[in-house]
Amino acid sequence: MSTSMPTLSRTRRDRVVAGVLGGVARRFGWNPTVVRALFVVISVVSAAFPGVFVYLLLWLLMPEGEG
Repeated sequence: MSTSMPTLSRTRRDRVVAGVLGGVARRFGWNPTVVRALFVVISVVSAAFPGVFVYLLLWLLMPEGEG
């Protein structure tokens, strides 16, 4: 009875820019809108969290998924 979690990959269906945050949300079973909102809030509020750099790095490193 093992339930397989989706792999960490960019999504084609639920994307706004590159599908990075949609892919993260799909992997963990979270709401993509909430993940995007939290990412923006953390990026704006925290000077120590370089949100744009992290997003671009994930865009380059995460493979594109099927759906």
